[in-house]
Amino acid sequence: MALETWLIKVKTAITHSIDSVTTKPTTRKTNVGVLAFEIAGLMSKLLNLWQSLSDKNIVRIRNESVSLEGVRKIVSNDESFLLGIACAELVENIRHVAKAVSRLSKRCEDSNLRSFDRAFDEFANTGRADHSAVGNWVLSWKEMEIKNKKMDRYVTVTAALYKEMEELTTLQNSLRKCSQCSSSSNNDHDSNSVKEQKIIDLQHKICWQKQEVKHLRDISLWVRSFDSIVSMIARSTFTILARTKLAFGLGINYNYPNSLPRSLSASATVHPSSDHQNPNNFVSGPLVVKLEDPSYKENISGFFESNSNLLKPPPSTLGAAALALHYANLIIVMEKMIKSPQLVGVDARDDLYSMLPNSIRGALRARLKGVGFTATDPVLAGEWRMALGRILGWLSPLAHNMIKWQNERSFEQQNMVPKTNVLLFQTLFFANKEKTEAAITELLVGLNYIWRFEREMTAKALFECNNNNNIVDGLLSLQNSQIIS
Repeated sequence: MALETWLIKVKTAITHSIDSVTTKPTTRKTNVGVLAFEIAGLMSKLLNLWQSLSDKNIVRIRNESVSLEGVRKIVSNDESFLLGIACAELVENIRHVAKAVSRLSKRCEDSNLRSFDRAFDEFANTGRADHSAVGNWVLSWKEMEIKNKKMDRYVTVTAALYKEMEELTTLQNSLRKCSQCSSSSNNDHDSNSVKEQKIIDLQHKICWQKQEVKHLRDISLWVRSFDSIVSMIARSTFTILARTKLAFGLGINYNYPNSLPRSLSASATVHPSSDHQNPNNFVSGPLVVKLEDPSYKENISGFFESNSNLLKPPPSTLGAAALALHYANLIIVMEKMIKSPQLVGVDARDDLYSMLPNSIRGALRARLKGVGFTATDPVLAGEWRMALGRILGWLSPLAHNMIKWQNERSFEQQNMVPKTNVLLFQTLFFANKEKTEAAITELLVGLNYIWRFEREMTAKALFECNNNNNIVDGLLSLQNSQIIS
């Protein structure tokens, strides 16, 4: 009886243990999957943003970009204003990346990651964030460099995966077409054997290609934990924003986390003025942005809103008139014509004139009023060439930068990483409309003279050549008549 009771107890214990195992919920972590390609694009943008905030690029902005002659002539010679635009553009790029990260974070199982947008906005506006959520949101410099190497590897492998998957799709489509052709072909034995061999070859290629795709999937973002990858890009976004604030001296009264490096290793030339008080004990000092515009006050309208307001062009600029890209194309066309005026035909000249807005046409007519129809002075033509070269020397870089900047932000390129470090203030977007139109008008007046000079010199050369030919023909005719007589 005692044995029977003991057996019943053992059976009951085993049953309960089995039930507990079977009813226990299985927590399976979600992988990145097909979102790997989108996340790889975000990682590429984060890597590019981090690179743009390196000491080398910060020094370049301070010493080279802000000092461009064209920027000083038609954009602004106020260094603080230019640095403010550069900072605002970088912050706007960070904001766009953060929006994408926020959308991905909503899919996370971790509730702390799902609150990324709230924590990020709090950090942007106040310099503080809830670090108890997922540890320290802001990475140290060493940690960020380690993450960057890992993200760079993920981006490279995921890009290779995308390429191999496209190749696999191409091979499968080819196999499908060959199979259809084989089933609908005639009974020609030789033709069928060739098609069958081609099908076999494609099947072998597809088999190898599937193995390559599987291998790349296993080492790419595809099989990684979704939460861990989102955590990586979320913390990188925090760190990049903190680095931007540090580099440009924004919100320097806020208490940054200790993990953020408090000094830039660049030389003291980064700092715009030697007498600036440095409350955070920077080694070289940040690119301090001194703007008196009330819209820039962070605590009034929010950090991102304030920076977005800085990117709104003033009414006197080409950006406000929506003419920046058009004038950039116009300047590039004139640049080509000025380099080879002898190759410019009448039709090309008319096409150029049709590109001019009414304001430049009126200014051009006023400048050309009273000008003679002849252009035969080689000294004056040489002076005009030198003058046009000087104007293009500072105006042309802004026009080319405008085209590069626009192309990198076109719809087709929006998911790709910018290949240049062109900033908006280095383009015609913030250029003064009146000053730019005056420079374009000067180019048109000079081009008009050297174009007519080249045509008249060419016509004169042809006329002299024809005269010489007529003289030679006359002498030959006279000589022939003398011989006959």
